[in-house]
Amino acid sequence: MAGHSQFKNIMHRKGRVDAVRSKLFSKLAREITVAAKLGTPDPAMNPRLRAAVLAARAENMPKDNIERAIKKATGGEGENYEEIRYEGYGPGGAALIVEAQTDNRNRTASDVRSAFTKSGGSLAETGAVAFMFDRVGVIAFAPDVADADTMLEAAIEAGADDVRSDADGHEVTCAQDAYGEVSKALEARFGEPRRTGLIWKAQNTVDVDDETGEKLIRLVEVIEDQDDVQNVYVNFALSEALMEKMSA
Repeated sequence: MAGHSQFKNIMHRKGRVDAVRSKLFSKLAREITVAAKLGTPDPAMNPRLRAAVLAARAENMPKDNIERAIKKATGGEGENYEEIRYEGYGPGGAALIVEAQTDNRNRTASDVRSAFTKSGGSLAETGAVAFMFDRVGVIAFAPDVADADTMLEAAIEAGADDVRSDADGHEVTCAQDAYGEVSKALEARFGEPRRTGLIWKAQNTVDVDDETGEKLIRLVEVIEDQDDVQNVYVNFALSEALMEKMSA
């Protein structure tokens, strides 16, 4: 495992212990509200909203919280959030893409810049690192919904580009413009996925030593701690030893 998937697994395990649950729920609720405002409030008809709801369920967000976030959009309540992408570099030259939702562009830019600077990174111009990533759709299923061969065959038939299957489950990736059809076809066959959405996937990963890897993990933690930051994507790969150490 490398890059986005490897790193997010570590952050997810750490998050179970370290993250402040109320902050996580706040970010999930914000994405649900934004997704519902941009499209229909029906998750069955709004792929982005469906992805947001699935993400909330995966973190055990109460059903009432989810419904309240959707009602905020339909009732015209809450702030109007602007979506912004930031790009930058971390220790060892690793590239990062940061997605944020904000009602105050100046505040968020200042907070993100400060987070990079504090942890040995630097904010770059838009487009500086995005060319090293592809915007792709991801549909993830539990390992018991199918064996690897069955999932691969179904994914190919649906128009996907790649499938990674291991003990943790199946992760199907596809082109952004094929995401709707691929996710619909796979869900019809295997049921509701446990995670789905559009991500930035690194075209290639950069191997870093453990010292640099720890600095990069701290950088991402500081960035993710910002209230307006929704997602952070990276292009570095960590050693198995550091993965075990950070997951312990």
